[in-house]
Amino acid sequence: MPAHKHTPWTPAKRRTSAAPPAPTGLVVRSAIFDRILQAVMEHRLPPGTKLVEDRLAELFDTSRAQVRDVLTRLTDEGVVTTIPNRGAFIASPTPDETREVFEARRLIEPALVRRFIEQGDGLALVGLRTLVEQEEQARARQDRPVMVRLSGEFHLRLAESAGNRMLERSMRALTLLSSLAIFLYDAPHATACREDEHRSLLAAIERRRADRAAALMLEHLDHIEASLDLRPAHDAPVDLAAALMPR
Repeated sequence: MPAHKHTPWTPAKRRTSAAPPAPTGLVVRSAIFDRILQAVMEHRLPPGTKLVEDRLAELFDTSRAQVRDVLTRLTDEGVVTTIPNRGAFIASPTPDETREVFEARRLIEPALVRRFIEQGDGLALVGLRTLVEQEEQARARQDRPVMVRLSGEFHLRLAESAGNRMLERSMRALTLLSSLAIFLYDAPHATACREDEHRSLLAAIERRRADRAAALMLEHLDHIEASLDLRPAHDAPVDLAAALMPR
């Protein structure tokens, strides 16, 4: 009888659950950057808010160096103002700066609409349509923060898909500054873009009517700026006698 061959037994390897890799510094900085931008777009971080490095490092469980890098990038984007010996603050655009923001947008965005139509990117068009639908849903449930953010994202997404990175970068800064200006100079009806204007603009883009879309964009920006109260504040004169008389 032939001898049976015995395969030597080896113990099975113990399964070990590898810990997920720690996020890299770039991932952490991007997460903080995106979170701050979203809070600005949703009007949860008002202009003038101080961004304390220690507190942000604690909230995001990271180092002050990482936070400092994010604040530097936000300063480059125009979202944060750094004041020597005082710290970093969410920017507060003045009325004149706000007018300049909308002047720049009127120069850039009609051209972006034309470029978007030339690109003929069907997937990007689907994305714009989804944003408009989400914005309308937020408006219906009176969710102001989400409505404001989606309104800004519509303009950003259009810029991202138009095929010019320099204009895209400019539009990101201009859109964020617009959001801060709306927060500062908001009339009650200026919570976001008008109810039907994104829908009308989208319809012109879908029909590839470049002249019509560019004209609608200009009207749209005019309406947003006109809804803001950018008049200089006039403090009432103080009556010294009334102020200083004993009560």
